[in-house]
Amino acid sequence: MDDLRPPSTGVNDSPAAYGYTPELRRTLGSFQVFAVSFAFISVAVGIFATYDNLLTSGGPVGIWTWPVAFAGQLLVALVVAQFAARIPLSGSSYQWASRLANPRIGWIFGWLTFCYLITGLMAIDNAMASQCLMPLLGIAPDETTARVLTVVILLVQAGLAIGSTRIVGMVNSVAVGVEVAIVVVLVVGLLVAVAVTGDGSVGNLTSRGVTAGSGDYWAFGGGIMATIIVGLATLVGFDSAANMAEEARTPHRTVPRAIVGSVVAAGILGMLFLIALTVAIDDVDRVSKSGSPVADILRTQLGSPMERILLVCVAVAFFGGGLVTMTSCARMVFAMSRDGRFPGHRVLRRVNATTKTPIGATVLPLTIGVITMIVLPGDALIELITAGTLFPAITYGFIVVLYLAVRKRLSHTEGAFSLGRFDTAVAVLALVWTIAAVVILVAPGTTTSTVIVVGLIALGALYLASMLVFRRSALAAQPPAATGS
Repeated sequence: MDDLRPPSTGVNDSPAAYGYTPELRRTLGSFQVFAVSFAFISVAVGIFATYDNLLTSGGPVGIWTWPVAFAGQLLVALVVAQFAARIPLSGSSYQWASRLANPRIGWIFGWLTFCYLITGLMAIDNAMASQCLMPLLGIAPDETTARVLTVVILLVQAGLAIGSTRIVGMVNSVAVGVEVAIVVVLVVGLLVAVAVTGDGSVGNLTSRGVTAGSGDYWAFGGGIMATIIVGLATLVGFDSAANMAEEARTPHRTVPRAIVGSVVAAGILGMLFLIALTVAIDDVDRVSKSGSPVADILRTQLGSPMERILLVCVAVAFFGGGLVTMTSCARMVFAMSRDGRFPGHRVLRRVNATTKTPIGATVLPLTIGVITMIVLPGDALIELITAGTLFPAITYGFIVVLYLAVRKRLSHTEGAFSLGRFDTAVAVLALVWTIAAVVILVAPGTTTSTVIVVGLIALGALYLASMLVFRRSALAAQPPAATGS
């Protein structure tokens, strides 16, 4: 069997060292790589979209499940960073599993990642349309209008992603800068407002709010357990930086740092934001039933102008998150197509000579998104978006299992990120966490969303089976890695 490990001495970040002709342009600096991961996580977006569920499921005290999710996702990020430091290629988990296990297992990793990126893209852009743009423009709630706006957003993002990776990096950097600044300002502003007006209470931090007396509060799948989904649904996508490794400068250094750093930054910033929001609630019952509690809190404490400023900033964060999700999805499609393992690979593997971007691979998620917005009924779209939260947890669990299986034969890359002697302990704890995360996500879920997940996995399994029957050579081996630097 060919040695599928990366170079064992020195550092060689070129795709040529792994058997590929370099086609993508390296334009992303260290902050831009960080912005790729942070923009996908998007603390403001995640909390804006899930805080109402937290209040109605577990009450304000539910914010203290955030550190649990933060710690668990950080463990996973540390494992992911270990791989990113050793195999800096587009396709991230697909490449890691293909080279360190076998191409069939790699294909499964790639398909799962594709599923979570494509569902995540639709979730982000549809939420941007319905929860930010429509209220900001004074448009009454309407599903058809939201879908039209979603299509427009997808088209703009695809245009930017096709135009230049440098543009994607710049837009993400601006989005991240705006998001961090507004969250910091809001944390300080809310705490000052509470101190000056007295409207709000530190006691909210231990209040069960509207869930007080709930019989299933501590039950399996019940109130307090459901609040962990806020952290789980927000602190994901940090591996996007690894998916764009071939476009990052010195990726063996910048990508692992971006992965870990984005989770740490988002975890801390998110906790501070949650505390400030919760302390600033003047009437827990009223805010919990408002439908848009974050906006309600800001309007009450800081006035309507601040509410509109927030919507603008959250819209920017939404757009940045959707843009990086589309770009990351395109890179996964490109990586699998480059090896002849994705439907339509002959078209999807092509990189434009001028833009140095895979146009076909970018148009694919755009096309899927547009078709979904047109043909999928309302309830089915919601279930699809809900089901999408399961894919990251499943994928991360598989990545951790892969690491535990191959860690002893992983080579050392000089100067790259490493956990050293703590790697096994971290990986074992990360595995326990990913199993728990899947259970937490499945417990309150609907049968329909579970069926959708199973259906998408089955669709991938059918294509994999067709390759095993009709194009077995495509799964024979990866291009061999160079044996030296």
